[in-house]
Amino acid sequence: MKWRALALAAAVVCSGFGTGIREQTLREAAAGSGILIGTAVRPLRLSESAYASTLAREFNMVEPEDALKWEVVHPGWESFDFSQADQVVDFAIRHNMKIRGHTLVWHQQNPSWLTRGKYTPSELAEILEKHIKTVVGHYRGKVFAWDVVNEAYDELHPGQLRSTIWRDQPGIEAAASYEPRASSNQVRSELGARSPQQTYSYIERCFHWAHEADPLALLFYNEAEAETVNPKSDAIFAMVRDFRQRGVPIDGVGFQMHITNLHADVASISANIGRFTALGIQVHITEMDVALPLYVNGNPRPEDLRHQADIYRQIAAACLSHPGCTAIQTWGFTDKYSWIGSHSKRTQGAALPFDRNYRAKPAYEALRNALEAGRR
Repeated sequence: MKWRALALAAAVVCSGFGTGIREQTLREAAAGSGILIGTAVRPLRLSESAYASTLAREFNMVEPEDALKWEVVHPGWESFDFSQADQVVDFAIRHNMKIRGHTLVWHQQNPSWLTRGKYTPSELAEILEKHIKTVVGHYRGKVFAWDVVNEAYDELHPGQLRSTIWRDQPGIEAAASYEPRASSNQVRSELGARSPQQTYSYIERCFHWAHEADPLALLFYNEAEAETVNPKSDAIFAMVRDFRQRGVPIDGVGFQMHITNLHADVASISANIGRFTALGIQVHITEMDVALPLYVNGNPRPEDLRHQADIYRQIAAACLSHPGCTAIQTWGFTDKYSWIGSHSKRTQGAALPFDRNYRAKPAYEALRNALEAGRR
């Protein structure tokens, strides 16, 4: 009978090398290792059955890729649009998944009414406080963790804060009636000694506002190119240590982990995770992908896929070796909808654990194996 043949074929595909033993999903392996395995999602794709079924089967955490960024969720001065993000949250609740929120403050993807508004520092502070409290408040009790501030440090000048509307154009630093909270005269002196270019009181204010809106949510600072021990991560480490000493409500740091050129300094990544978790905070890997060069036929080489798998395995193992590293998240999960192609002008791609047809790649197997081996 045809249906029996199809059922037998499906069983063989899902079994472990024909043994009849079904392989674990990423979600099942992560549950056994005591970690969250997540991915960023696009709500418009949830209507695609292969996308939705793969997402629900393989992951226990989701994060909207763009639906909570300012230009989408806060398109007008007085208007908020939660419709796209609500789709992600509703999907996650139905499938018993944790929800990360991304992101409350960023220098990109802001609406023109905000960037061209010519606001005073006090007006801008009022707008930002309202945004944070409205968005976090809307998802109070549903979103368990937020990327409060994203990519505040400069790529061209590692260790220095970038110039943004939030910091100095015009910034909210000069808004009236704010003074960084300090636990000692020494900390106050250290803050006062910083140059205006190095102060981060605006970041501190954002964490306080988010905490006021949902005291139970975990609050993260999220950054690119800070996964290794380097000048940027050194500056973030100093900021987080200062926040922890003074009681600023920061619970974790997110390392994006966009890997290019098939190179990852895993030893430095592990050392970096270790020093941050030693501060008493959590670390999440928040946006991992491993871009591969694409050749004439638009496909990667088999040896590159194997190397990619090794990187996924090693970074997952590094996270699992530190109890304070509590989540691994990829930036999308299928090459069909990865940002890498457009970002690299089609010279790179194939960065995620599933190919364009939702077939598991060597990276998927390597990630699952690391999760299975990393039981805590």
